[in-house]
Amino acid sequence: MAITKTWEINTLERELADGYVKKVIYRVKGIDGSEEKARATGEVELAKPDTLVPYKDLTESTVLGWVKTKLGTDEVTAIEKSLEDQITLINTPVKATGKPW
Repeated sequence: MAITKTWEINTLERELADGYVKKVIYRVKGIDGSEEKARATGEVELAKPDTLVPYKDLTESTVLGWVKTKLGTDEVTAIEKSLEDQITLINTPVKATGKPW
């Protein structure tokens, strides 16, 4: 089965006065078939832009774009590869415990 990585926003921390989102907590789910087998979570702090998108107009897609830009391509790739590696190890373990009798 193909492993898919699903990026989601867990929560936002914002300033009430102007809606400026200063911190984003995200998660990335590693899904094998229809089963979630691995997860990564993290957070990024965002610099205040010159022009704010009104809080009520934010979408998950927009905020995920900010998160991935802040992390950078190399870090996004590393997070996704880590999930793939974890799932591969779950699916084809290389170690076991127990006794032969």
